[in-house]
Amino acid sequence: MAKTYADQLTQVEAAIEAIEQRGQSYTISGRSLSRGDLKTLYAERKRLTTLAAREARGGVRVRYGVPVQ
Repeated sequence: MAKTYADQLTQVEAAIEAIEQRGQSYTISGRSLSRGDLKTLYAERKRLTTLAAREARGGVRVRYGVPVQ
């Protein structure tokens, strides 16, 4: 089953929180790990916030033939 936009938003917010609390990257015993790019995650959060709100309302509304958010 496909994830809802709200579910995706929750995951993106968790990733952002992990980076803000623990840092973007780190190295242990010569191995390095880099988490997602913070700028990209912020942009995705903005996009998903809009889509999750639309999803919660039940979809796109149309007034006089013009889509309204």
